[in-house]
Amino acid sequence: MFGTVRRLRRTAGTIATVAVVALTANACGGQESTAGDSGRSEIHIGAWLPLSGAVAAYGVPQKAGADAYFKMLNANGGINGRKIRWTVKDNAFDPQQTVQIARELVGQDKVVAIVNANGTAQAEAAFPFVLQQSKVPILDEAGGSESWYKPPRAGLFGTQTLYEDQAAAIAAWAVQDGARKILVVHSDPAAFVNVAKQVEPVAKKVDPSVQVDRLAVKFQTTDYTPVISKVKAAKPQAVIVILTSPEAAAFMKEAKLQGLSLPTYAYAPVAAESTISLAKDAAEGLKAVQLVKSPSDPDPSVKEFRTAMAEYEPGQTAGLLALGGWSNAKVFAEIAKSIKGPVTSETIIAAYQKASAVDPGVSPVMHFSPTDHLGTRSVQRVVVKNGIWTPLGDFYTPPVRD
Repeated sequence: MFGTVRRLRRTAGTIATVAVVALTANACGGQESTAGDSGRSEIHIGAWLPLSGAVAAYGVPQKAGADAYFKMLNANGGINGRKIRWTVKDNAFDPQQTVQIARELVGQDKVVAIVNANGTAQAEAAFPFVLQQSKVPILDEAGGSESWYKPPRAGLFGTQTLYEDQAAAIAAWAVQDGARKILVVHSDPAAFVNVAKQVEPVAKKVDPSVQVDRLAVKFQTTDYTPVISKVKAAKPQAVIVILTSPEAAAFMKEAKLQGLSLPTYAYAPVAAESTISLAKDAAEGLKAVQLVKSPSDPDPSVKEFRTAMAEYEPGQTAGLLALGGWSNAKVFAEIAKSIKGPVTSETIIAAYQKASAVDPGVSPVMHFSPTDHLGTRSVQRVVVKNGIWTPLGDFYTPPVRD
């Protein structure tokens, strides 16, 4: 009897041990798959985007474009058999919220990369935890400054021509069009001021006689009545606006209301459908630079975008900002496809460093290397014509800044 009891206890102990081992194995297997680390089922990436607040006009379409691409990609088998799980959280364009989101995405969700996020100050606030402490790459961020890439930061790779270079492009354009007295109207945060400062050196390089002045406007100002009065008093021959899309629209509407008609140029954040929808006919003739092709371009890559948006994001406009989100998602996917074996933060970084020619089709070819983490310097000129952003020529490289 006692022997029988001992045998039953040993058997029960063995079963319990096997059960614990099995549960542990299953738990570990699930965690690896969720993090995209085992390469078995999915690649988990994340992003912070302004889906609410004053600049939701950027985040919502950017998310829609990337969502459409990832959904199309997953419907066709994903990346080397692995589906993409893209977790997006609303940061309301706030740096403090972005830091908290970064901790959630990296610490709790175990993403292997931040892909297609948005915001310069917002990303910088998250750099210490994401890039330096966690060693998780931040890829294809909408935003950035020259300090991000010169020298290149470990784990940070961009697909957006620097705002400073965009300013150089529109400065040269305004002078080439004949303007000799230029007023730069810009928001007052440091990031906008830095971009505005790039106009004068390039303008004077094209023509030393050019006069450039700057007018700072409080960020998120809605009343542009006094601003336009100051612009009229300055008597410029052209205006360059370094503002968000809603601010630029408010500027254009008030300018028309006060009878001010001047050649007006803008950088890429203004070249959005939201500027036209808010400013309406006041936006007609507005010139800007853009980073992607026109959404109406007959190019097969752009047609693929329009088709996917209609199928996977039918409630969203297939516009420039959505196309930018699509392009960033596609760049990531094309580079990730080159990874043989587990897709981890480390293998993604290594793949980006070797991605010497990535062609998204809808934007310039991206060139990365261990010493160059910014994929492109190219822009395209666009103008509002009959209520539509219309391209003027092909992509080109802006003038070199000193």
